[in-house]
Amino acid sequence: MSAPGTAGFLLLEDGTLFRGRLVGRTAPTVAEVVFTTGMTGYQETFSDPSFDGQIVVMTAPMIGNYGINTDDPESARPQVAGVVIRELSPTFSNWRATGDLAGWLAESQVPILTDVDTRALTRRLRTIGSMRGVIGAGEAPSDEAKAALAACPSMEGLDLASRVSTAKPYSWGDPKAPFHIVAYDFGIKRNILRLFEAHDCRITVVPSSTSAADVLALKPHGVFLSNGPGDPAAISYAPTNIRALAEAGVPIFGICLGHQLIGLTFGARTVKMPYGHRGGNHPVRELETGRILITSQNHGFAVEGTVEGIPGAPDLMATHVNCNDGTLEGLRHRTLPVFGVQYHPEAAPGPHDARPLFPQYLQTVAQRSA
Repeated sequence: MSAPGTAGFLLLEDGTLFRGRLVGRTAPTVAEVVFTTGMTGYQETFSDPSFDGQIVVMTAPMIGNYGINTDDPESARPQVAGVVIRELSPTFSNWRATGDLAGWLAESQVPILTDVDTRALTRRLRTIGSMRGVIGAGEAPSDEAKAALAACPSMEGLDLASRVSTAKPYSWGDPKAPFHIVAYDFGIKRNILRLFEAHDCRITVVPSSTSAADVLALKPHGVFLSNGPGDPAAISYAPTNIRALAEAGVPIFGICLGHQLIGLTFGARTVKMPYGHRGGNHPVRELETGRILITSQNHGFAVEGTVEGIPGAPDLMATHVNCNDGTLEGLRHRTLPVFGVQYHPEAAPGPHDARPLFPQYLQTVAQRSA
């Protein structure tokens, strides 16, 4: 069977060229190129707002074989700028499927570059680091594609959370639920909301720039800081609000970008990682117990810190570290009810080892509300 689409390519900023077959949008598409090691859950991955502004390389060899459905997306639409895969399945089969992957991505003008040597591409990204790239049609990059790549901004310094955040507050869950959580939307995933709902919470989701005063006026039992895309240091408006809420005694829980923003709030620094952590198989050590959690992750920035401490943030202590590279995976405030984790305990897709963090947080919420 011949490959779908037309001739296409991916050109990296270091000049490396990968050829394949282009499906969908043919105009040049530029973004940071990253890879993820997830074996399943491509629909959740492509609809995760944390992937906004990125071309995602899938290391699993066949993508699209179980189609797409209406239940699994993590947001209202695909969020990725483009997709690079080894093989696009020509058919799909699953009892929950409502359509095919290529058609779903095409509705949002997201191109797929298939028939690519993704092992070689991933090795390149692991060696050099995440790079900007352009997907386009043809055997070789046109002048238009090269110009688009040259104009593509670096991920460092980009506040993408403001771009993906909700424009106005909305509610989720049973309005009669006993606990009220206000969630800052920096690029929130729906499964986070589902899990809060499953733990007897009603959630008010607010825009990323909502002031602490406006949040406190909602009388929350707790505040959640969501995941999201871009450079955490560029979200300059968030730390002031987080500090005010923390000093008001409101329990705060942050995931991924939310964890990074907690670090910045109390004096820590964030750095861009060479190629980040993305996928569902990252081992994390819980320092208090020594347990190893297999976690889902999706981030290109990290909070500077080690087991010994977090530079610039004496009020914070490390709670989790990555078993592969020692990067900081969790932190908490020494006196205030504030903590965050770099990985994704809601894990959609991914393992469920870290799901207990939700009831742990809500235990603090219940104690503070009593």
